[in-house]
Amino acid sequence: MELRHLRCFLAVAEELHFARAAERLHIEQSPLSRAIKELEEDLGVKLFIRTTRSTRLTRAGTLFLTHVPRIFAALQQARDSMRAAANGFHGQLRIALSDGLTPSRLPTLLALCRQEEPEVEIRLFETPLSQQIKGLHDDLYDVGFAQSDEVGDGIVAEPVWSDPLMVAVPARHPLLAHKRIPLDEVLRYPLVLCDPQVYEGYARQVARVLRRAEREPLIAEQVASFDLMMALVSAGLALGLAGSSHIIVCRDSGIVARPLAGRSPMLTTYLLRLVGEPSETLTRFIERVHSIQSPEGSKPATPHQSDTAEEFEP
Repeated sequence: MELRHLRCFLAVAEELHFARAAERLHIEQSPLSRAIKELEEDLGVKLFIRTTRSTRLTRAGTLFLTHVPRIFAALQQARDSMRAAANGFHGQLRIALSDGLTPSRLPTLLALCRQEEPEVEIRLFETPLSQQIKGLHDDLYDVGFAQSDEVGDGIVAEPVWSDPLMVAVPARHPLLAHKRIPLDEVLRYPLVLCDPQVYEGYARQVARVLRRAEREPLIAEQVASFDLMMALVSAGLALGLAGSSHIIVCRDSGIVARPLAGRSPMLTTYLLRLVGEPSETLTRFIERVHSIQSPEGSKPATPHQSDTAEEFEP
């Protein structure tokens, strides 16, 4: 088995069309078909079912597809490590980010790492939670952040940051008559939430909150970023649910953030790593993570604070 076999397999598996895959690889169809046949003979299984009308993966091909991209990712990381060493770095931390790490904290954390340990290269990877978990097990990442502690065996999920879940409300919306908005009142209006396939941990935590209400939520949109969520809220198309620190960084004057009535539900960010003793470099990184304070305005109000202090406009 050679890398060219894996490149050919990946192209056909993603295109599900030999002609398009050959064009993507800048080769003729004949050598592409030959490479796939050689790979199947080497593995002892059929990877594709090919007819005159379609190409589809077999069950074995689907399973193989879960492994091949990680092989190329590992090769790319090896190349990057060599380049980093050539550029004077003496270590590396590979950090996976899921669920949209609090934007106000990430720059502070990275600046602290650069200040205290400039010889360690920091590499960031945005990935869904399921891929982060696989990557930690496969040694593609050293550490990760996500908003879920449902990570299976072999991984430690350590809570590091918490933000109140707040309602992003368009300016001049009727709900602004409430200083703290009852959840059932929120659910009278359409919601825009983040896509659970992209923000899996966030979606789980928000779903737990929504299950408290008697009314079924009306989900107007599921979006791929908090920025798009805030844009739709500002346009008056829906209400949003997000951690306060995500709303703080939004500078749109057309949005007001209000807490939910009762005890404020919290969105918790977890640091994920493999079970076992972390390296010295990772240990120092974790210490820096814990030193990062909550952004101003993201801490839940105490019972003695006024309602006015619990709301803010970005």
